[in-house]
Amino acid sequence: MIDHISVAVRDLVRAARFYEAALAPLGLVRLVTRPATIGFGKTYSEFWINLRASMSDVDEGSGVHIALRAKSTGDVDAFHAAALATGGRCDGPPGNRPHDRVKYYAAFVVDPDGNRIEAVTFTQ
Repeated sequence: MIDHISVAVRDLVRAARFYEAALAPLGLVRLVTRPATIGFGKTYSEFWINLRASMSDVDEGSGVHIALRAKSTGDVDAFHAAALATGGRCDGPPGNRPHDRVKYYAAFVVDPDGNRIEAVTFTQ
């Protein structure tokens, strides 16, 4: 249903370093580099970061949240560790998230610009 997504960042070099590390455990690599945008994906760019140098931090109450599928709980753990090691902050540690109809394992981070990113895999 969704072809690609993009997030705005103030510092493209810093964001590229963050996303290269955080997305690698999910199988996404840098595929496109342009002066003001970088695309990550497996075979085509599915996740873009776009330079918006004058933007403010993303408001914590904005509701912006992007969830990316991981193949395993280990990949979720690696995503979280890599994100924290490259300037992200924890918005929910890796773990099981049991809900009414579905059980899943996820981790939540906030990138250096305030974008909320989740890695998730379904355990049942």
